[in-house]
Amino acid sequence: MTVLLLIRHGTTEASEKGVLAGWMPGVHLTEAGRDQARALVDRLERVPIAAIYSSPLERCRETASPLAAARGLSVTVRRDLGEVRYGSWTGRKIRDVMRTKRWKVVQGAPSRARFPDGESLLEVQHRAVADLEGLAARHGRRPVAVVTHADVIRLVVSHFAGVHVDLFQRLVIEPGSLSVVSLGEGVPLILKVNETGDPSTLLSRARRQHAGGRRRDGSRSPKVRG
Repeated sequence: MTVLLLIRHGTTEASEKGVLAGWMPGVHLTEAGRDQARALVDRLERVPIAAIYSSPLERCRETASPLAAARGLSVTVRRDLGEVRYGSWTGRKIRDVMRTKRWKVVQGAPSRARFPDGESLLEVQHRAVADLEGLAARHGRRPVAVVTHADVIRLVVSHFAGVHVDLFQRLVIEPGSLSVVSLGEGVPLILKVNETGDPSTLLSRARRQHAGGRRRDGSRSPKVRG
C-alpha cells in the first residue's frame, strides 16, 4: 500500500485572473501562494514522507520547496505530472474561450475533448495515472508527496474512484489543497479530496458552484485552471 499525497500548487496571478497558464514559463506563486506552500509544512507535520515529486512547472516546484526543505528531501521533477497542454489556448483567458464550441465539449463531454494543438484530457489522465502507479510500485508502503495541477488531480482522483472522466468537472481542487489516494493490491481508496485546512472557503465555493457560477451581471464565472 502506498499513500499518495496529491497537492495542488498554491495561488498564482494566472489562477487569480482565470488564465489558462498550461506549460507557459514564468508563472510563479503569489504571496498568498507562498503562504499556502509554507502552511503545508505544518499541515503534514505528522505524516511521514519518503519522497517529494513535482510537475516541472515553477509554481509546483515553488510549492514543494518549503516541504522539501523541512524534511531534508530533494524534489524530483516528473514531466508526466505536468499541466494539461492547452496548445494554442495557452495564455488565453478562460472568459475568451468560453464561447467556443470546443469549450462546451470540455465542460460537457471531457472524454471527447482535445485542446487545439494540444492534448486530450484522456491523454493527460493516462500519463498521470501511469506515472503515479509507477511511483506507488517504487515506494511500497512509504507515503509520497506529489505536487501538481488542479485538472491533473481531478482526472487522477476520478480514475481511482472509478468515475467516468465526463464527470470529473464535479470535483473542486483549490490552490494549496491536499487530496489523498491509497494504492495497494486491492481497491484504491480515496482518503481525502480538496482538504485546505481552511473551511471558511467551503460555503462561498458551494454557493458559486450550485448557482451555476453566475456573477452579478448574469455571466458565468469561468472555472479556473492551472
